Amino acid sequence: MAMKSSASSNSYLLLAPLALLLLAAVVFLLPSLNGGRVGSDDSLGVLCARRSAGAEDYTVANTAAKEDEKEKPEFSLLVGVLTMPKRYERRDIVRLAYALQPPAARARVDVRFVFCRVTDPVDAQLLALEAARHGDVVVLDTCAENMNHGKTHAYLSSVPRLFASSPYDYVMKTDDDTYLRVAALADELRSKPRDDVYLGYGYAMGGMPMPFMHGMGYVVSWDVASWVSTAEEILARNDTEGPEDLMVGKWLNLAGRGRNRYDLKPRMYDLNWDMDNFRPDTVAVHMLKDNRRWAAAFSYFNVTAGVKLDHLSP
Repeated sequence: MAMKSSASSNSYLLLAPLALLLLAAVVFLLPSLNGGRVGSDDSLGVLCARRSAGAEDYTVANTAAKEDEKEKPEFSLLVGVLTMPKRYERRDIVRLAYALQPPAARARVDVRFVFCRVTDPVDAQLLALEAARHGDVVVLDTCAENMNHGKTHAYLSSVPRLFASSPYDYVMKTDDDTYLRVAALADELRSKPRDDVYLGYGYAMGGMPMPFMHGMGYVVSWDVASWVSTAEEILARNDTEGPEDLMVGKWLNLAGRGRNRYDLKPRMYDLNWDMDNFRPDTVAVHMLKDNRRWAAAFSYFNVTAGVKLDHLSP
């Protein structure tokens, strides 16, 4: 028995570095093979492994465009869901939340789960499986895993490099406790400019009507993300540390960027304690931090309407 345990332990030690290597390959090699588009049977997910046969493609896309090749998307949006490696169950719920939504008309919307470096060998094993199965994982090599210590800066500054071959019109940062209704957001973006945009739940502060957007989710145009990726003054001032939503607003305010600002309040909001402030015109609802609150959101928005569970008798 002792020899078996030792062999098992040695096997694990050998496999753990392989998982880290696999995850690195999955994340950093495939962008050169594909420009970031997902949807065809032969496509590769950006920064992720090829999905296995039968794997769901929950990228929110214009299915009508597949039927009518003449209809082109009016714009494209990358949604980056910032999450942590150990939140496996949460990501499963969020994936379903996107998969079961109606498509955004005449828009290409791609959803990716964003991580910093994965150093734990167990997390590396399991996240490599996620990447291979779902094709939606982005791991940044420029940051250690964190929430308010530079992860958002690493994400926004990496996007123009990672997706240079197929740039998006807009880039969104959102959290894994936010239920984003993609079609509603797409309708908001459709008539907006394609440059110098900063859109979300606006906060008033210091006499300014909208100096920054709530961290639950905000959108910047591609040119703003590109500026963040080259703005050395952000790093020179050490302005990546602190509440990430405040920091993003500070960068843009000091540089005079994101001048086309749009406040989607009250259609973007925090769910209250009693869970009774849902709105039919919701763009995004935040603070879904447990399964009960996610279930309340799915119930309110009729996500499972008409679905009956068959109870089998013994």
